Amino acid sequence: MTEAFFNAVVIVAATIAGAIASVTGFAIGSLLTPVFSMNMGTKLAVAAVSIPHLVGTSLRLWLLRAQIDRRVMLTFGLTSAAGGLTGAVLHDRASSAGLSIVFGLLLLFVGVTELTGLARRMKFTGPAAWIAGALSGLLGGLVGNQGGIRSAAMLGIDLPREAFVATATAVALIVDGARVPVYLATSGSDVLSQWSTIGLAAVGVLAGTLIGHRLLARIPENRFRPIVAVLLLLLGIAMLASGLL
Repeated sequence: MTEAFFNAVVIVAATIAGAIASVTGFAIGSLLTPVFSMNMGTKLAVAAVSIPHLVGTSLRLWLLRAQIDRRVMLTFGLTSAAGGLTGAVLHDRASSAGLSIVFGLLLLFVGVTELTGLARRMKFTGPAAWIAGALSGLLGGLVGNQGGIRSAAMLGIDLPREAFVATATAVALIVDGARVPVYLATSGSDVLSQWSTIGLAAVGVLAGTLIGHRLLARIPENRFRPIVAVLLLLLGIAMLASGLL
C-alpha cells in the first residue's frame, strides 16, 4: 500500500467516523483503529487513534454541551466511565477473541430488540442505570471498544436524540481524559512518530463531526433509535467476525 493511498483512506474513514459519531455517539475508534492497524501494530493503533478521538469528542461535546442530561451523566455516565477504565486496565489479561464474540452477540441482541420493539419494555432506571453503566463500561474496556456498548446500553434510557449523543459524548470525554495521558506516558515517542497520520485523522474527524452535527438535527426523533440499532448490528457483526476468524 502506497503512502498516498493510505493517507486517502485515513482522511475518508476519519470523516465518515466523525459524522457517524455525531449521530450515534460512537464510531471513531471502531472505524479508525482497523484503518490505523493497516500501517502499524494494533497496540500502537489504539494509542494513536485516541488523539483524533479526543479531538472529535471535544468538538462534539462543545456543539451539544447544552443538551447533556446531568441526571444520566451522574448515574449511568460515571459508572460507565469507571467500568471502562477498569476494563482498559485489565484488557491485556483478557481473552480478546472470546470477549469479541460476547461483545458482538450483545450488540446483535440490542440491535434486534430495538428494531423489533422489545427494547421498549426494558428500561434502565434507578440502580439499574448504575449497574448497566458499570457493566457496559467494563466490557467495552476489556474489548477495547467502549463507544458501541455504551450506546447500546443507553438505548435502555429514554433520551431525546441530542441528549443521547451529548451524554454519551460527555462520558467518552471523561475516559479520553484519563487514557490519553497514559498512552502518551507509555508510548509517547511511538505515537508522535505517527504524527502525520494522526493529524490527517484529526482533520477528517473534525470535518465529519461538523457534517454529522447538521445531520443529527435533521433526523426525525422516531428514526433516531432505529438508526443507532442498525449501526450496532453492523458493529456486532464486525466484532463477531473478528472473534471467530
